[in-house]
Amino acid sequence: MAASGFYDPRLERIFPPNAAVRSDGALEIGGCALPELAVEYGTPLYVIDEQGLRDRMRAYRDGLAERWQNSQVAFASKSFPVLAAYAIAAAEGLAIDVAGAGELLLALESGAPPELIHLHGNAKSSEELALAVDAGIGTIVLDGEADVERLDALLTRPQDVLVRIIPGVDPRVPKAISTGGAGSKFGLPIPQARQLIERLAAHPYLNVVGLHLHIGSQVLEVEPFVRAVEAVRELGEFPVYNIGGGLGVDYHLRHRAPSLDAYLDAITAAARRVLPAGSRLVIEPGRSLVARSGVTAYRVNNVKRTGATFVAVDGGLADQLNVALMDMEFTPIVADRADAVPDTTAQLVGRQCESGDLLVDGATLAAPAAGDTIVLAATGAYGYTLSNNYNGALKPAVVFCRDGASRLAVRRQSYAEFLGHHVGPSEQAWAC
Repeated sequence: MAASGFYDPRLERIFPPNAAVRSDGALEIGGCALPELAVEYGTPLYVIDEQGLRDRMRAYRDGLAERWQNSQVAFASKSFPVLAAYAIAAAEGLAIDVAGAGELLLALESGAPPELIHLHGNAKSSEELALAVDAGIGTIVLDGEADVERLDALLTRPQDVLVRIIPGVDPRVPKAISTGGAGSKFGLPIPQARQLIERLAAHPYLNVVGLHLHIGSQVLEVEPFVRAVEAVRELGEFPVYNIGGGLGVDYHLRHRAPSLDAYLDAITAAARRVLPAGSRLVIEPGRSLVARSGVTAYRVNNVKRTGATFVAVDGGLADQLNVALMDMEFTPIVADRADAVPDTTAQLVGRQCESGDLLVDGATLAAPAAGDTIVLAATGAYGYTLSNNYNGALKPAVVFCRDGASRLAVRRQSYAEFLGHHVGPSEQAWAC
């Protein structure tokens, strides 16, 4: 048995850093027992190892600074757009990357300094850009001519911008999370980027301070990142180079993502070869920053043995849509018996009315039974982001745990809130 109490010591690299198993077999995160959290807050429930998240942010921040003095780590907040996460990232000295008005509002509400906020996106609206300009955010990433046209109508003072380029790098990940290839909807091919940069050289307000690129997500090797950094040399020298994020995560024991040190070593070595020595190097981790610190807890509704063994929980596509969208292979455990060796292979399924509502194909579980608490590891990224109301499911709560105490970060959606968006019969006679 592992020192932390897991039945398999290899699970320690999948579950949060501050995960352990109590003497009674219950899984703890940040000193809080998952079966007890499930009772207190209800399920499905997103649970975050707060100290693990802070430590990961510090490792990114300090690790990059040690290798490249003029550097900045920006939290790619689309991975976990929770106000508490924005506030923690800002407190830990990270900049904030946002990709829409809602994320920008969360960043501002959290108290993050506007000058450390970056806005990007391939189809920014005039409203989003006006909000960014009015807030005085530090950097806007130009995705093309439309951004220039809209900003021309808004700006009355200088605004730092980066031009997003397509580096032409295939990161060898699923199409849905690949953004660096020639067919990407994001950014401009290098020849078009060069023309835009030249045209903006005399612009009275748009101050092109550098380049932005991003090759994709869940990248499980460092070589594509190296090629992406090297691609910027064609466009000359700038004060700032934002090379995006994308480092992969170990969701399953079969995965072996590069270590943070290996990733930082590779990108800074490439930067030393092709970037000006005094330039600022910016990276935007999201998935690899937050995924491991989070788990999702469910209650088992039933166990059914027909053509296969089905363990059905009270969540599914509504709270873990990235399983279907991004082909994730999550690692489950029975949180009531986290020290017990699995004796059952089952289809871990959700309650949404689709055959594709399959959380884990061939899950190995320890004597699963109705009422058990099942936990999926490494779900800190994109679970909450993509939560929805499929079949009328309510969006789950988010809880941060540290030193044996839990703090509610997002309340569970109520049925009143669920119904509140609809125009009902008291306002419109729909039956007529």
